[in-house]
Amino acid sequence: MKIVLLDGYTINPGDIGWGPLEALGDIEIYDRCEQDQIVERAKDAEIVLVNKLTFDDAVMASLPKLKYIGVTATGYNIVDVESARKRGITVTNIPAYGTDAVAQHTMALMLEIACRVGQHAQLVKEGAWAAQPDFSFWEHPLIELSGKTLGLIGTGRIGMTVAKMAAAFGMQVIAYNRTHYPEHEHAQFKYTSLETVLTTSDVISLHCPLTPETEQIINAEHLAMMKESAIFINTARGGLMDETALYEALKQKTIFAAGLDVLTLEPPEADHPLYHLDNCFITPHIAWAPKEARLRLMTIAADNIRAFMKGERLNIVS
Repeated sequence: MKIVLLDGYTINPGDIGWGPLEALGDIEIYDRCEQDQIVERAKDAEIVLVNKLTFDDAVMASLPKLKYIGVTATGYNIVDVESARKRGITVTNIPAYGTDAVAQHTMALMLEIACRVGQHAQLVKEGAWAAQPDFSFWEHPLIELSGKTLGLIGTGRIGMTVAKMAAAFGMQVIAYNRTHYPEHEHAQFKYTSLETVLTTSDVISLHCPLTPETEQIINAEHLAMMKESAIFINTARGGLMDETALYEALKQKTIFAAGLDVLTLEPPEADHPLYHLDNCFITPHIAWAPKEARLRLMTIAADNIRAFMKGERLNIVS
């Protein structure tokens, strides 16, 4: 079967090789691809791998040979799954490859806001410590996480891993999820309502998929429910938050700070309003990207295709 990978650079900028995918046979790999290049590049493909390009009904209609779309990510909202199902096109995703990496990054953002390690390290290099009359100084409030309440919105694999990490820091963990899984609860983790998570948590962290039901689940109304001391973390999807409302909440200091690894438009505009706030910490969608996680991603992508070729079901979402 002819395989085409349309946008592979972020998965592999050259540091891990393509071995697991190349072992499958005839594969053509593009580092980058524009939306209007999809049909030309994939016209002979039965199997397409894609990360961020959109596969709507019109694109699929233009690719009559297409039998399989492998999304090289956990979220698969880039594909019109219902249209794929009607056309008999199998869609798969890559679950669990980045669980530990994303949970680690969630804690890194939380710790940066609490400890301001990066900012103080830069101040030291600029000579601020050497100029102090005292042995120690800090330019921002420092926060001890132990004893604070972490509120999770979403309790999938990543949310549960964050809960365990936070508990190790001495945090109390509560969570909102549309479905309650009693087997997931433990001494430091309890399900509660969305309102309780928003009003009582010291840190609120998003770990739910982006769906029509969760789009802008963090909006002006919900931001107004948070404590003035609240820290908001989003390592999931930018579309889960109303960026304009978040900007106003941070600017007016109705919440304390935000740590974001995702934005609605990626890459964002060069002068995004959130860049100008000293209580907003933004990283460029890298929570998923440690080498170890990307190696797992590629291995699972190959396993998915291999299973499809054998007529087996593995990580199918269509």
